[in-house]
Amino acid sequence: MSRSTTMILMPIFIAIAAWLYWQHTERLFEDKGRLAVYQEGDAVVLEWHSSVRLPMEQRFKEAFREWAGRTGHFIIDLHSNGGALREGNRVIEEINAMKRTHRITTRVQGRHGCLSMCVPIFLQGDERIASACSRWMFHEPRAFDYFDGTEASQPEFERQYYSNRFFDKYFTNSPMAPDWRENLRIEWVGKDVWKTGKELVDERSNIITRLEP
Repeated sequence: MSRSTTMILMPIFIAIAAWLYWQHTERLFEDKGRLAVYQEGDAVVLEWHSSVRLPMEQRFKEAFREWAGRTGHFIIDLHSNGGALREGNRVIEEINAMKRTHRITTRVQGRHGCLSMCVPIFLQGDERIASACSRWMFHEPRAFDYFDGTEASQPEFERQYYSNRFFDKYFTNSPMAPDWRENLRIEWVGKDVWKTGKELVDERSNIITRLEP
């Protein structure tokens, strides 16, 4: 294969690899749209192990309506690769409505992950519990092709606008430690930032308030 042919085909190979990665990530969260609800001591656990997509907010709303009179404490147990900004924002609004009358704990257990849009949801907890070996990922909001799910390119001014808008909306007024937050603002430009639960606590990010094994 000539060098010129390789240069032509390279973007195609990259696009295929990105699509395969996206498909693999989606398969890791097969339990789409199902909210498991169960009691744990005096608390009621809302367990969402799926992407942040429809009908997440509706499932939370229904569960809260059913269980609100039977507990004063909800634990939101998360294991998510992130997802849609709009649905994530609706979930956050629902959690804030729940917090007006109930104590809310967010939790990510051992070997589970909280990626992308999952992080702003996790930050809504009055108490935020995570395993030392939990996995976390932060990145700028991204645009994806509607038809094949691959990441779409954005002009630099557009990337900066949406990145700053997301950061200010979900992180600037969050419990994140200010110094750690500003380091993240610099570090996440153009890449995924991965952390373990232990690293987040060791770095004093204040994302996690209680670390478990």
